[in-house]
Amino acid sequence: MNTYLPPATQPVRAVVWAIHLVLPLLGLWLLLADPGGINVRWQHNPSHFWMILVVAGINVVLGLMISEAARKREDARLFLVSMVFLSSAGFFFLHGLATPRIILGAPSLGFDIGQQVGLTMAAVFAFASAFPLGERQARSVLAAQGLIRSLLLGIMVVWGITSLVPGLTPLSSPPETLPIPWFGWFSVPGLVLFVSAAIMMFLLHRRRRSAILVSLLTAYALLAEAMVAGMSQLNWHLSWWEWHILLTLAFVFVAYSAYLQFRREGSSAGLFDSVALSATVVRIQAQYEQALEELVEHVRKGTKLPAVRLAGRFQLTEGQAAVLDRAGEALASERELSERLAALVDVGTQTRVRLAESDLLTSALERVRRAYGDVRIGLVADGKVSIGSREYVFSGTTPIRRDGLITYPLTVKGHLAGALEVPLGRTAQDEALASTLASQLSISLENARLYAELDTLFRQYMSPDVANRLLADPGQAALGGELRELTALFADLKGFTTFSERVTPGEIVEMLNRYHTAAVPCILDNGGTIVQFVGDALLALFNAPATQADHALAACRAALAMQDAAMEVAADGWPTFRVGINTGMALVGNIGSPELRGFNAMGDAVNVAARLESMAEPGTVVIGSTTLAQLGDGVSATPLGALRLKGKAQEVEAYVLTALPRIIRS
Repeated sequence: MNTYLPPATQPVRAVVWAIHLVLPLLGLWLLLADPGGINVRWQHNPSHFWMILVVAGINVVLGLMISEAARKREDARLFLVSMVFLSSAGFFFLHGLATPRIILGAPSLGFDIGQQVGLTMAAVFAFASAFPLGERQARSVLAAQGLIRSLLLGIMVVWGITSLVPGLTPLSSPPETLPIPWFGWFSVPGLVLFVSAAIMMFLLHRRRRSAILVSLLTAYALLAEAMVAGMSQLNWHLSWWEWHILLTLAFVFVAYSAYLQFRREGSSAGLFDSVALSATVVRIQAQYEQALEELVEHVRKGTKLPAVRLAGRFQLTEGQAAVLDRAGEALASERELSERLAALVDVGTQTRVRLAESDLLTSALERVRRAYGDVRIGLVADGKVSIGSREYVFSGTTPIRRDGLITYPLTVKGHLAGALEVPLGRTAQDEALASTLASQLSISLENARLYAELDTLFRQYMSPDVANRLLADPGQAALGGELRELTALFADLKGFTTFSERVTPGEIVEMLNRYHTAAVPCILDNGGTIVQFVGDALLALFNAPATQADHALAACRAALAMQDAAMEVAADGWPTFRVGINTGMALVGNIGSPELRGFNAMGDAVNVAARLESMAEPGTVVIGSTTLAQLGDGVSATPLGALRLKGKAQEVEAYVLTALPRIIRS
């Protein structure tokens, strides 16, 4: 008979398995039909006694093994399965002792019905074992296991006394009639319970494939057939011997499956784990995962492996412990490799625009130390590289091994920039990864310094928004543009020409720098982009290149803040800012030639802003009607009426802006 119940994808094997169970019933039917007198009588008392003794012994051993597994796993189902075997073994043994001419001189009622009674009791345990017990039910069963064992033992002792002491009770006396007419119906409940248990065990096996589960469901099916065969009560006939054989097969089959699994796994620790309740299986898996994690952690730390202790905990053989050692080392190596590769990727992604070199090295070290151990970095200072008290002199790119450390040079543009110190690994693979880490850190260090240079170069000569876009996407420096709505802000110093004629160039530069130092932050803080300085004048754009929802309002806030800041730096005789603002469509982009270009905006909206600025009085902000329309309520502005502007055929409505919501000018 096959050890494993075939999966649904192999129906042929399932049919073969079913035929193995059907054949005994067909044989029983044939014997009971007795064509040609084939159901012959054969009575051999010693053969019967010794067969019972051997099978009962096997059954007791199985029951005790499963009972021990139930104790270790604290599992109610395993306990109930053990009771199936122990109750069957006990009554089977009592049936053997009642064999005529062993203790009793003649057949007895106990000999005839004892095993059917025992099988009925075993059927109750079988049904309970296959039932999907809940957590509360399982705790109740475990709490009552001592009482259940005591009751079973008491029943078997009472049955043994009453059926084996001659003349004590009707059980030890010869039956009045053979066969007993009513006894077949007494076996029906046990038969139903065994069949139900086999069906539930089959459903469990479909969720959890296991040889032991298959052997149990087959055993329950064979025990049910044994009850059917025992109903005939044709003592010593072949049909009577058949239920003995079925009972024997049921027990031997489970024992053989356990033996095969023991040979395959080399240990008895987990023979019956697949039979346990789902909660127990989950707990066992968690224990194994915890043990493996513990093993891996020991491997990673380089401490002695706990495989010997784990072997005792899980009853592993010496060979299994050695396999566990190797598995732990392999898993630890794989995890270590994954962590180190992840650290390499993280170091590469940490090089960002505007990330200072010190911040880069700090974050990189924090990340790689989790994967590589006590990693240290030293940078060149006064032409030397040192880490702590250790000074390094490299010959090309060759690493230096010293005091359990391997140190790699860090280079920037081919020149020595520092050193990376890594603890020596266990394998050549570790050194290769450390070398790759050094290369990655060199690239990151070079990129950080390059970004710092670009940051200084770009941000001192153009708006931060433009610089950020070019650094992120250099393709945006190509010639061309797009049409979009923006707000343009023009500002210059009224009276600058007269002032410059009567002062020295040094004083002019000082004055311009002080004004622009005060004005530029006002524009940048409100999201504006300064696209050009022309002497005392500047042009700023809002909503270009960065998108702003309230660009007109932002431009006006910047203008008012500029005037307040300019008043704080103005000196006697210095000129004063005047500002013009207008909103409208303009062409925005990179304008110039392939050799020299600049970010700028062109269009009527920009030209009108320049004209409004020229019409403004010193210290004021003049805005166009299109700008005013976007400011909303709470704006304070004085109308200037319709102005004729140079280059405009139509007059332009203009206003002197004095206040914005929540911004009150003193």
